[in-house]
Amino acid sequence: MKILLTGGAGFIGAHLAEAYVEAGHEVTVVDDLSSGHRENVPGGVRFEELDIRSPEAAALVEEVAPELINHHAAQMNVRLSVEDPLFDADVNVRGLVNIVEAGRRAGTRRVVFSSSGGTVYGEPEQLPCVEDLTPTRPVCPYGVSKLSGEQYLHYYHHVHGMGYVALRYANVYGPRQDPHGEAGVVAIFSEKLLVGADCVIFGDGLQTRDYVFVGDVVRANLACLETGYSGPINVGTGRETDVNELYARIKEKVGGSGEAVHGPAKEGEVRRNVVDAARAEEVLGWRAATDFSDGLGATVDFFRSRS
Repeated sequence: MKILLTGGAGFIGAHLAEAYVEAGHEVTVVDDLSSGHRENVPGGVRFEELDIRSPEAAALVEEVAPELINHHAAQMNVRLSVEDPLFDADVNVRGLVNIVEAGRRAGTRRVVFSSSGGTVYGEPEQLPCVEDLTPTRPVCPYGVSKLSGEQYLHYYHHVHGMGYVALRYANVYGPRQDPHGEAGVVAIFSEKLLVGADCVIFGDGLQTRDYVFVGDVVRANLACLETGYSGPINVGTGRETDVNELYARIKEKVGGSGEAVHGPAKEGEVRRNVVDAARAEEVLGWRAATDFSDGLGATVDFFRSRS
């Protein structure tokens, strides 16, 4: 299959590019390298350094005429989205529409979109979050932009017949995650503890998340190639872990002299989040398979190998 992958030099995108190549697909990667890294892009793919908002990116989509677009390029910093919602919307909404509209003109049949199960539901009254039962009430601009992306894809499906899956990721972690951004607490804690630095826990540390391993996320993306379903699908484990527990588990694997230091809570951050992945199992035949301890171990080993 001919696939155009945006954000393919980033954390999840690079793992996905490798998997697509290994499966025998023809892959073109688009990334502006604002957060991704050129060395992450595997051999066997065409790479173009372009901004997804640009006319050049749209022209590339029309030139490639992919059968499937996998859209992982995004502004993914929740705090930045609160500080600069215009920038967040420009990248995450206008950038998506620019790519998908070019795909429509080129005859693209399907889109896989990286949405956010951690933010589109906002502060849910009941957990775990279920796609058609839990209201989508995001409390940060990042969540609003991801939900807007889903709604644009529903429009393209309804009006133009373009199929789509919006994968609502829980908190993805694993090797290659960038420890220098705002997202990716597993990577941040791993790198800091490996050098004996303290880890900042925002607020009381009792906020919970659903941590899903990047290898499992890649499998969910691959499964989207085999389904005709269109709509949102949660991708997570159904298990809550609070930040204090997460810190303790990484500390146990790393050791070292670093300690937890509590700072002020972050604006726009939800208190609790965990997603129900029953639809993923029903539609994609997917469920999270990586034991949390094993996934944390693989992530720590990756950062240890770089230190």
